[in-house]
Amino acid sequence: MSEISGVPGSPPSKEERNWALLAHLSAVAGVLLAGLGMVLGPLVIWLLKREDSEFVADQAKEALNFNITMLLGYIVGVILIPVLIGLVILPVLGLLHLVLMIVAMIRASEGERYRYPVALRLVS
Repeated sequence: MSEISGVPGSPPSKEERNWALLAHLSAVAGVLLAGLGMVLGPLVIWLLKREDSEFVADQAKEALNFNITMLLGYIVGVILIPVLIGLVILPVLGLLHLVLMIVAMIRASEGERYRYPVALRLVS
């Protein structure tokens, strides 16, 4: 029997917290491997678990929206490299991206629904 409760309003189970943590962590791994990987990890977890757990679906969707936002920011930064603004934007975005993902992983592992302060809500 699975530990996943999926009951709205109930505290997330350990398994749900682990899946939510993995949704945020998979984006970190994706950043290290390739640009689009940071979107694919949370997307796969959201697609696999959205029917099983409201908490996991919420956190995977939050990670997905945040990483799409960051990907768009990186694209803008690369485009702006010729006018030198991109050389400032890219490291700042990278640091912000890493710090906020670490905070999200910690909060998700504690069973808290984390909301990134800078994320376009593209996937709802």
